[in-house]
Amino acid sequence: MTQVPTAAPDAAAEIASGKRFAFGANWQAYRRQIDERRIAQAVASLQDMLGATSLTGRSFLDIGSGSGLFSLAAHRLGARVHSFDFDPDSVASTIAVRAAFGSGTSTWTIERGSVLDADYLRRLGTWDIVYSWGVLHHTGSMWEAIRGAVDCVASEGKLFLALYNDQGLTSRLWWWTKRMYCGGPRPLRDMVFWLAFARLWGPTTVRDLLRGRPFATWREYATRGPRGMDPWRDAVDWVGGFPFEVTSRERLIASLEPLGFKLDRVVSVGDGLGCNEFVFTKRPG
Repeated sequence: MTQVPTAAPDAAAEIASGKRFAFGANWQAYRRQIDERRIAQAVASLQDMLGATSLTGRSFLDIGSGSGLFSLAAHRLGARVHSFDFDPDSVASTIAVRAAFGSGTSTWTIERGSVLDADYLRRLGTWDIVYSWGVLHHTGSMWEAIRGAVDCVASEGKLFLALYNDQGLTSRLWWWTKRMYCGGPRPLRDMVFWLAFARLWGPTTVRDLLRGRPFATWREYATRGPRGMDPWRDAVDWVGGFPFEVTSRERLIASLEPLGFKLDRVVSVGDGLGCNEFVFTKRPG
């Protein structure tokens, strides 16, 4: 079952105006690389973070499903899954992944929607597991989006978030980099991308060369990482990923505790680049 709410905002207009990166187009390109090895990595990642070998009998809401890989992982683990995304290309990617790798699709629904649409979220109700990895900081209104995700969690349910780490000035500089990439003319975009790419991968490439293992990290990215991602697509996503907001671990935890959430687990990037991962449980009552 796939539905498109008529009230869904126009992602294409925001992309065309330079206010938003074309996340869905990037996910469509990545989707063609999905295979059983990557699926197994995604399944293992969910099992590890949620501390569960099976999700049978549980409901799973994927906010910002992207390629659809982790919705598929939850489906493979036995959950009843609902996926939604703001970007129609991401919705199309999730549908294609379900068609290629899913089974029993009556337990996996997909539609277009926005986490910033309060009426839409109310219609969804509450879920045993609410999952949003690397999404809410790209909405343009991160704290509103976090609150929307929070409201979807059932009593004693799990909230699994991954949000960009606040690096202070470094994060501000990345904001401007991403804004120039999305909003500038093609020559500026190309220049911004390759300069940023050199910053992201240059030091690692040099280290690999000095160790006599040229490009080893690049080659092993998908097989050694826990999420089955692709280094090129991740780099494009990082440089282009706008809107862009960040939060510290401490601020997020302090914000959710008064709302009845207990931190179960955090995987921290320390002071570095990337996403901190959090799993919370909603206290009963």
